[in-house]
Amino acid sequence: MSESASLINKNTSNNLLRRDVRFLGHILGEILVHQGGNELFTIVEKIREMSKSLRAQYSPEMYAELKNTMNGLAPEIRYQVIRAFAIYFQLVNIAEQNHRIRRKRDYERTAGESVQPGSIEDSIRELKNLGISFAEVQEMIQGISLELVMTAHPTEATRRAVLDIHKRIANDVMELDNPNLTFREREQLREKLLGEVITLWQTDELRDRKPTVIDEVKYGLYYFDETLFDVLPQVYQELERCLHKYYPEESWYVPTFLKFGSWIGGDRDGNPSVTSKITWQTLTMHRNLVLKKYEEQLTGLMRHMSFSKNIVEVTKELLDSIEKDRSNVILPPDVVWRNEKEPYRIKVKYMIQKIRNTADPNVGEGQKYNNPSEFMEDLLVVERSLRNHYADFIADTYVRTIIRQVELFGFHLVTLDIRQHSKEHESAMTEILAKMSICPDYGALTEEQKIELLTGILNDPRPITSPYLHYTESTQECLDVYRVIRKAQQEFGRSCISSYLISMTQGASDLLEVLVFGKEAGLYQHEEDGSITCTLQSVPLFETIDDLHAAPEIMTTLFQIPAYRNSLNSTNHLQEIMLGYSDSNKDGGVITANWELRVALRSITAAAKPFGVKLKFFHGRGGALGRGGMPLNRSILAQPADTVGGGIKITEQGEVLSSRYSMKGIAYRSLEQATSALITSALWAKNPQINDAEQGWEEIMSRISEKAQQKYQDLIFRDPDFLTFFKESTPLPEIGELNIGSRPSKRKNSDRFEDLRAIPWVFAWTQSRYLLPAWYASGYGLNSFYQENPDNLKVMQDMYQHWSFFRSLIDNLQMALAKADLVIAKEYSSLIHDQGIAERIFNLIQDEYRQTSELILKITGQQEILDNVPVIQESIRLRNPYVDPLSYMQVGLLSELRSLREQGDADSLLREVLLTINGIAAGLRNTG
Repeated sequence: MSESASLINKNTSNNLLRRDVRFLGHILGEILVHQGGNELFTIVEKIREMSKSLRAQYSPEMYAELKNTMNGLAPEIRYQVIRAFAIYFQLVNIAEQNHRIRRKRDYERTAGESVQPGSIEDSIRELKNLGISFAEVQEMIQGISLELVMTAHPTEATRRAVLDIHKRIANDVMELDNPNLTFREREQLREKLLGEVITLWQTDELRDRKPTVIDEVKYGLYYFDETLFDVLPQVYQELERCLHKYYPEESWYVPTFLKFGSWIGGDRDGNPSVTSKITWQTLTMHRNLVLKKYEEQLTGLMRHMSFSKNIVEVTKELLDSIEKDRSNVILPPDVVWRNEKEPYRIKVKYMIQKIRNTADPNVGEGQKYNNPSEFMEDLLVVERSLRNHYADFIADTYVRTIIRQVELFGFHLVTLDIRQHSKEHESAMTEILAKMSICPDYGALTEEQKIELLTGILNDPRPITSPYLHYTESTQECLDVYRVIRKAQQEFGRSCISSYLISMTQGASDLLEVLVFGKEAGLYQHEEDGSITCTLQSVPLFETIDDLHAAPEIMTTLFQIPAYRNSLNSTNHLQEIMLGYSDSNKDGGVITANWELRVALRSITAAAKPFGVKLKFFHGRGGALGRGGMPLNRSILAQPADTVGGGIKITEQGEVLSSRYSMKGIAYRSLEQATSALITSALWAKNPQINDAEQGWEEIMSRISEKAQQKYQDLIFRDPDFLTFFKESTPLPEIGELNIGSRPSKRKNSDRFEDLRAIPWVFAWTQSRYLLPAWYASGYGLNSFYQENPDNLKVMQDMYQHWSFFRSLIDNLQMALAKADLVIAKEYSSLIHDQGIAERIFNLIQDEYRQTSELILKITGQQEILDNVPVIQESIRLRNPYVDPLSYMQVGLLSELRSLREQGDADSLLREVLLTINGIAAGLRNTG
């Protein structure tokens, strides 16, 4: 495609986005008149126009008029105004998501002329252009691995009911692109959308209670049911298509490299609601859904299985399998397929019945599938027979898809991780060892003493627990978790649970404790030949800056212990290690967290190498910039290429789930980009680009990081007034009442900063428009290097141009600075009782913001922040005038709410505050 034609297509595409936004905006306007009369519509329009004018050119008179207009609103009108702006953002977000799908379709319509950047074909074509051989590509494909892990972290502010309405609106808006619609059909579509937006207007966007853990499990399963079960096989099919296209001389079948995991129902760290019974219920729900999906797939397959023995010759293998099913499986009379000339339909009917029987413990073995391998064998029998009479298209299109789904999802759907805090294990171990008179006070031992004791227990096959002893409730629950894991692996297959994550890992003993508990449940066993079979891996989670520093020594200590080292034989010498982006950022600031995580990746990899252990790093990234959030493909490419050989795991949580996986087109594009990034990363690892300057740049980054951490901690930890500023100038207390998660916002019932979770920390700063965790102290760190020598600016410009780590860091800072707005943030400082504190700390933050912005523009050579991504820059520019009124109203409501609460009840005001929180989250497309 020519450059001019590409530009025309891009402009046309953007015009369609503006069309959709205007179209939905007009519909919302009609709804406002219909539901609230002309008065509501007029007020909303007046506020919108004043806010836009204020953004275009600040005027004290206009600012005063806008504030007076909003302050003068009667409560019932103010409530509706808040909802009008909040729902507008929901509609804009829908339009933008649809536009992403539209852009991909535009590329696909020009297939053969242009390839979309970041697509699977883009990466495979690049391999071919570089002269990478078939054997090398095959080796790379065999070596890549990505697991995306859904968590229940409470950052999704949108209810499931609202998400369902969003999906229907999105599908209807997409239909507007259909050129074959008649005038009447367009009118009907418009009427349908009016109905959907009215439903949205009349649906409560706030939850009336906190979700239970099972509610959260259902929420996670929604994405498998609606999109991922179908979309994941499509990603594999596209990769195979591209490999066949560019390497046609060979046959390709891509091994499993991309799959999903989950923490929901397994993450008990700080959440007492996640019990062993809940974990079992979660696993049962996983199996029930995947069996339902297989039944749906087989029912759909039936429609394509009308092949007649009068016309084709099926294999004897297929006919024999039907006879075997007839002798074993009892079909209800209304299910039996009566046409004996259609053997495939007869066979599929039996397969459907066996799937239905699979979860029933009262059904004999021959009448159900005892494991996924038996189901797979039936599918292969059908596939081989189809190919025997040249029905390859049906075999490839339908049967191969189900085969791929069985490979990906088995009978467990998704691998569930278990997570618990290290202190819980220590407490239980202390009680158990005391009751058995093995050690009177395990918790008081030194780390070396603990390691020696635990190693001895692991080497001794005898148990350390007894069914005749009574344990405290917490210790009994700890033991029950491991017994449930053992039972689950036997019932659902070993893949249902394979990793046990230990929060706040601070020593090798933390991992050995998990193995000891596993030994008690039969998850760590001594075999007769002296070998060890271990079906549950201890996974350390290193979260704080100090933890990252200690990690290499901890892992070295573990790998030197035969009892631990031998447990890795079951995983082919692969050790999983999780790194926490949220707490490291909260602990040391964004510059230091990013740098220390990179250093840790390299140093832990080096520590494992002498032992022949491969590492799979699990990156605990949040959705927000202040918690390591970034697009999925960029987060993969951000890892040092020499640290991805054992595979990558990444958390997917909160609003990230709905933004990436609620629509099939978006889900496909996200996973396609991730696959492309994996292939690119594998290429970099195989052919490392040596940059002689990089070692010097790393030394510079270490100095920048040290200065940035000092500046960050001076404010966050060492300023005695900072916590007052934070708690009073953000909606932190109110966020806890939003009912968006089953987990408490604090690990303990305390007001200590250390006990505040990273999610509400980031969420509160986002709401108040500071976005402080995502950028604060960066400018100071960078400027400290710049001030050493004016020529250092040129050094940082070179680093930005030629070092992907530094470029990614600077570009993330740009995104944070662009979304932050200190003019609005200053409004929140008025909530602080002591205005002396407010002014002093705000000025500190404002000075750092200016310094950071100015220096980043010098480093990048840009005129404005985000000139490098004009699409996002424009999106933020267009959104801000609509977010501002919500922020102004939130400040006023918080002030009024907090005053009233000192006197008594204020439920109606709290509701309005929570609505502004939802609206701002939608407007900024970020919570925590």
